[in-house]
Amino acid sequence: MNEPFFAALSRRIDKQSTNVIPTAGVMVDKKTAQFKMLYNPEFFEGLTDVQKLGVLKHEFYHIVFEHVTGRKPEGGLTKQDNMCMDLAINSHLLNELPDNCCLPGQGPFEWAPPGKSYEWYKANWKEQEPEEGDGEAGEGGEGQSGEIGDSFDDHSQWGEVDNTENEIAKERLKEAIKKAAEEANQAGSWGSVSASCRKEIMDKLNVRINWEKALRYFVKTSQKAEKRSTVRRINKRFPYIHPGKKIKRTAKFAVSIDQSGSVDDQMLGKFFAALDKLSKLATFTVVPFDTEVCEDHVFEWKKGKRFKAERVRYGGTCFNAPTKWVNERQFDGHIVLTDLCAPKPVNSKCKRLWVTTEEHAQRPYFETKEIILVVD
Repeated sequence: MNEPFFAALSRRIDKQSTNVIPTAGVMVDKKTAQFKMLYNPEFFEGLTDVQKLGVLKHEFYHIVFEHVTGRKPEGGLTKQDNMCMDLAINSHLLNELPDNCCLPGQGPFEWAPPGKSYEWYKANWKEQEPEEGDGEAGEGGEGQSGEIGDSFDDHSQWGEVDNTENEIAKERLKEAIKKAAEEANQAGSWGSVSASCRKEIMDKLNVRINWEKALRYFVKTSQKAEKRSTVRRINKRFPYIHPGKKIKRTAKFAVSIDQSGSVDDQMLGKFFAALDKLSKLATFTVVPFDTEVCEDHVFEWKKGKRFKAERVRYGGTCFNAPTKWVNERQFDGHIVLTDLCAPKPVNSKCKRLWVTTEEHAQRPYFETKEIILVVD
């Protein structure tokens, strides 16, 4: 109840008790290419409820941060890699873990500030030198000498799967994290997941594509072929018997620009800059709107022309207005440049594409299966 994200993720990860490892660990099952958590029941019996939850979250963070798959060093894991990965995770779990854990800013890791990545800790690693006369270090933890031990959990089985199994596991993990994130959003809480972790998780889920190439593809696939007969072109199947065909491909599409008060001048400038690049590909109709279409300012942006950003509206936002305006006319495609801050509109009769900024793409007002492009 208190950890909606981790609870949803936990339900999608197999768990198996074992005495093979002393504490706990996660791995990719070679037979199923699924993530699995192993745990020693005797180890868990000695933990408090807070520590049990901390260990579970620690293991799940290893999976979320791709320590098990994508971020493993090519030469295999070293003792230092194990501890650096734990430092990155335990920054978010201070006062929640058993003794002898690697905690940034504490003990032999005083040099390590919390909140850094595994790669940062590895690049800035500082080994603490033992003082003369001190004793030996305890196994698996921090000894009296201050010498650094190893990770408290088990990372030994991370390298036992091949690349194909890893890739399958990564794709399944992405889907599991996506569903967990959706459940957390529906619950209205991510529990103890910090804002920085949440952003990193959502960034992994967002598909990064070149918006200019995507717009080019949208325009190309919106084109309809206009065919007509011509005797000047030889028919390839029936030469000199039937006339040939001349094909002219054109795309008639509208670009609606949200000019409501929530769209600031900087965002409006980005939208017009995007249209300037789009105009090199095709001619399109520009449709300014807020709660209604500003028909007096609808114009055709012809190929090769340039226009400056212009604000003609300051009201609220209604996506039904431009959608109905476009539906009443014969367009092949519809691009909407907006901050997505309005309810979901009616269905579009033609292909519809949404363009927004990164900030607004992360928290859209409504859900849609239509493509949302992010303008850098």
